[in-house]
Amino acid sequence: MDSNKFPEKCYDPRDPTLRFVDGEDDLDFLCEGFKSPRALMSCGHAVTPMSLTKWCDTLLKQGKSRFVCGQPNCNVEWSFKEVCKMALLTPEEKKYFKEILALNYFRENIETKPCPGCTSSVVRAKGSNLLVCCTVCTATRRQPYDFCWQCLREWKGPRTRSDRCDNDGCCNLSLETLKTCPDVVISGVAGCPSIRACPTCGSLLEHTKLHCNNVVCPRCSVEFCFVCLETSDECDMDCLCAVAPRQTSIPVWKRK
Repeated sequence: MDSNKFPEKCYDPRDPTLRFVDGEDDLDFLCEGFKSPRALMSCGHAVTPMSLTKWCDTLLKQGKSRFVCGQPNCNVEWSFKEVCKMALLTPEEKKYFKEILALNYFRENIETKPCPGCTSSVVRAKGSNLLVCCTVCTATRRQPYDFCWQCLREWKGPRTRSDRCDNDGCCNLSLETLKTCPDVVISGVAGCPSIRACPTCGSLLEHTKLHCNNVVCPRCSVEFCFVCLETSDECDMDCLCAVAPRQTSIPVWKRK
């Protein structure tokens, strides 16, 4: 659906399940003055169905998989059920929100992949290992079942290889992209790869604002310099950054 064309929605002032207030809409950041009465969320902030719908849509576009209030000093998470009710989501909007939530959740939990032998979800013990053992298949077959995290096929070749297995076509597409992407000029600095892996979580990002060094990763929300790969706090913007070499490995996100 076109998320820029959400239908106008208003609360029924006679709805006894809502707590109405006369205050401002805490989520109406653009001062659009939505027509609906304001009602309180579980966190105590006032919303209208339109402001809540647009705020949640903004979170989804940022790659979030949870609906959080986001007001100063308020990080209360709203359930999907509460959002559906308070945003007066239509069936089409519910379907849209569910699909994007699922996609964002998968991206956030990319450490999990389906086993090619039984399709069960597997989490690898170490983020750098390509050879992964499926405990389900191992128990079923009564012998170790290892598969390649990279090509998602049963492992072939030496168990000590770290870049690929011996299956035809097994290669790290992300590393190939980092290796072969063209150079661009960013803020007057030439020779910068046009695609970088986020130094925090490893997501591949292409920088389009060539007049600005910094980017914010939509997956981990960390801001870093596309030229030197330092975080914005560590990068010395008063001096001309030195271009960091092309990356030869994908950083693994170590969540706190």
